[in-house]
Amino acid sequence: MKKNQIYLDGQTALVTGASSGIGKATAIELGQARANVAVNYAGNSVGAEEAADIIIKNGGKAITVKGDVSKQDQVKSMFATTIKEFGTLDILVNNAGLQKDAPFLEMTLEDWNFVLDVNLTGQFLCAQEAVREFKRRGPRPEISASLGKIICMSSVHEIIPWAGHINYAASKGGVMLFMKSLAQELGPSKIRVNSIAPGAIKTPINTSAWHTPEAEEKLLKLIPYKRVGLTSDVGNVAVFLASDLSDYIHGETIFVDGGMSLYPGFEDGNG
Repeated sequence: MKKNQIYLDGQTALVTGASSGIGKATAIELGQARANVAVNYAGNSVGAEEAADIIIKNGGKAITVKGDVSKQDQVKSMFATTIKEFGTLDILVNNAGLQKDAPFLEMTLEDWNFVLDVNLTGQFLCAQEAVREFKRRGPRPEISASLGKIICMSSVHEIIPWAGHINYAASKGGVMLFMKSLAQELGPSKIRVNSIAPGAIKTPINTSAWHTPEAEEKLLKLIPYKRVGLTSDVGNVAVFLASDLSDYIHGETIFVDGGMSLYPGFEDGNG
């Protein structure tokens, strides 16, 4: 058991894109906090089952739910499955995301649309279904101070430009204003909406950036705190944002980046 463990008893969380990396760690951390967890995956059923098995072996409750977040019918189906299994939904972690990188003039319309459809439209579709369920179910003050919680997974690239990754950076910039606009609209309904913006985190999607000492040393030049993040660093923040300890945090992005968003190229004072 962790020191200062947060508990989310009686609450159900759906984590999208939870078969690997940050999503998988977030699902496991929410399970450790005693939330019921629906582990969403699009293609990697093995990874999703691993996450669910870890939660169950630690005494929690979890199911896997297949669904492409960019497809409205599949989103509706995975929410329906989650609600049927656990009765309702309290927490949505809008994590599913991907990259399809190319220099600007080589980027195809298909690659642009693919990334925007998953990274941004997917968050819209899932948030819409979550809000419908929050409002259908109504308040449960004995369970949570808020009607529901939505956590959008963004990136440091919601503020840091990224040449060669224009579709990804545009999608994360979109997530930032999607989250803030949603928070502004839903605040009066007691639905809290926030984002987490990870920096360099050790995940399968960016293994080449840290898997050798030379690569990691180069990466650390971008991180004032001088370590590459772990997926649990992000998962722990998600648990905090899902809890009543963060009840007055609304419409905010929490950067989990070791200071990458401080633009360390300027750290010597000379720019």
